[in-house]
Amino acid sequence: MGPEFVHSGIFQWVVLPLLIFLARLVDMSMDTIRIMLLSRGKKFIPPLIGFFQVSIWLLAIRQIFLNLSNVMCFIGYSGGFAMGTYVGMLLEERLAIGVQVIRVITRVDAGELIRFLRKEGYGVTSVDGQGATGKVNIIYTIVNRSQIPKVLEIVLRFNPRAFYTIEDVRAANEMTLYNGPVPGGESLAR
Repeated sequence: MGPEFVHSGIFQWVVLPLLIFLARLVDMSMDTIRIMLLSRGKKFIPPLIGFFQVSIWLLAIRQIFLNLSNVMCFIGYSGGFAMGTYVGMLLEERLAIGVQVIRVITRVDAGELIRFLRKEGYGVTSVDGQGATGKVNIIYTIVNRSQIPKVLEIVLRFNPRAFYTIEDVRAANEMTLYNGPVPGGESLAR
């Protein structure tokens, strides 16, 4: 690219805004992943991501300030922010980093469901409880985020009307995430 191309209308009104757009897309995608890792208690990778994220941001914002009269640069910046946020959410969903607790509340006997989950290698803790309309079983299991669809499919196969909630777990003892058969069928939670 020669100096004449850098000063051409095509570069100023198309290429430069596109580069700013791409820089913001990468920057905001990194920001989403960084925040996700921070919220899950990771301490070493987020600062590294932050270093590269801010470096990219500085390059993009420098171009904005050098081209304040170019409205396409502003559009590229804003569009990259929006698209980067969206791409970051998609990446976070695909990475499925972390663990979550699934709480199932059911009015029907949950014995078969509990035995099947344990046979599949999931640690299960069950508690008898009292709901607004009578006795309930409350079942807890902590799983990797990537396993949630499989566990929910199992739960709904045994009880399509089961009530469940899913929550993030910031930290869990390694024993809780044991993926092999549960010895003796007892709960891993003590």
